[in-house]
Amino acid sequence: MTMKNKTFKHMSLGVLGLMLQACGTPDLLIKKEDTQLPAVFKEGVSDQANTANIKWKDFFGDPDLLNLLDIAVVNNKEINIMMQRISVAQNEIQARRGEYLPFVNIGAGAGRDKVGQFTRSGAVEENLPVAEGRDFPRYVGDFRFGLFSTWEIDIWKKLRNAKKVAVLEYMASKEGKNFLVTNLVAEVAHSYYELLALDNQLNNLEQNISIQQNGLEMVKQLQLYGRTSTLAVRRYEAEVAKNKSKLYELKQHITVVENRINFLLGRTPQPIQRASSSFMDFKPKMLKTGIPSQLLQNRPDIRQAELELAAAALNINVARANFYPSFSINAGVGFDAFALKYLINTPESLAVTIAGELVAPLVNKNAIKAEYKNANAKQIQAAYEYEQRIIRAYTEVANQISNIDNLDKNYQLKTSQVEALVQSIDVANQLFKSARADYLDVLLAQRDTLDAKKDLIETKQKQIDAMVDLYKSLGGGWQ
Repeated sequence: MTMKNKTFKHMSLGVLGLMLQACGTPDLLIKKEDTQLPAVFKEGVSDQANTANIKWKDFFGDPDLLNLLDIAVVNNKEINIMMQRISVAQNEIQARRGEYLPFVNIGAGAGRDKVGQFTRSGAVEENLPVAEGRDFPRYVGDFRFGLFSTWEIDIWKKLRNAKKVAVLEYMASKEGKNFLVTNLVAEVAHSYYELLALDNQLNNLEQNISIQQNGLEMVKQLQLYGRTSTLAVRRYEAEVAKNKSKLYELKQHITVVENRINFLLGRTPQPIQRASSSFMDFKPKMLKTGIPSQLLQNRPDIRQAELELAAAALNINVARANFYPSFSINAGVGFDAFALKYLINTPESLAVTIAGELVAPLVNKNAIKAEYKNANAKQIQAAYEYEQRIIRAYTEVANQISNIDNLDKNYQLKTSQVEALVQSIDVANQLFKSARADYLDVLLAQRDTLDAKKDLIETKQKQIDAMVDLYKSLGGGWQ
């Protein structure tokens, strides 16, 4: 073997050894997500039917609410912002797909240069044979145009994995939009039913004021006959004034809630169409909760976390590929001449170039290692976030199941309380007229009835809110 061949062999082995050293990657831990859930939400209750599969247009029966939801889903500003984020994620797929395809550019250039006399090129020019009577030109032209291509050969699937990451992130952004719609539907429904409850609170307060004004007139008449004192009249007047002041508090609260709904609908403040008279007759629906494992398919936020976890795992492969050699091919074909009149002469001015390049990191790989460790840490973080969303979803459903049951019992007892207090007002009035009870007994009976009715309306609102929250927690509201 010649000395030249030995030298080439040693250089090749050295380069190969250095590349193998460059390919070494740190050992890191990949976290496997835990998706285990209890078999049922409530002991003894197991049903495959799931209300989450019902579209919100079929779930809510109030036509005024459905009209508001239609506007909100189309016009809500947050939804429209999210749609643009989805568009950005979709464009990222196209960008990543283009990275592992050859790049072909077309270009042209022109220039003139003069080299120094005491340089290699200058010395050559001085000794070039030229025609008699002519000198070598002081400024030499350089005119060229053609096609130029670069292509990184994706041996380690770095670029293709990056494209898959972009696809997963795009799908996750769509699930994020679905989760945003779910929350929007629930928020509009909550605000709408709160508005109905406030209307009923206002009506209840106005009825109570009417009763107290009648009581005030009665006390004034009894005062004329010496049956009661000025103190009773003043106490009644104070009670009426206090409740009238509450009217304005309620009206302001109604305005705030109306404007909140308008904001969710992406429009300026305007009256909200609604029918409040049947609010207390509304019977919350009995929802089918299905089994806990269905949350993994029905909840958009869980599906979003699952896709983000898959993207994070692929990003580890992308970061690992940075340790490996990259292969690229550069090629070009075109025309090159020192004068325009010779530029398109073929084959004299035809220029072709092709080159291959193999590059691997060798010294100071700190940035690559840090990126790889970051990708691993983000995968572990995504796994924990996925597990956290699953646990949160299960907890939300379990809480609302218990809440609905307790609110139902609460509402029944409050209904009995209101019925008893309404009767107590009549009894107190009769006893007061016959001088067998004090005016304070009447006032207290009226006040307790007002407070009890207020609590009853609030409990009804909580029952409806619990129904909406359970529907959302199960994964309904985005279809």
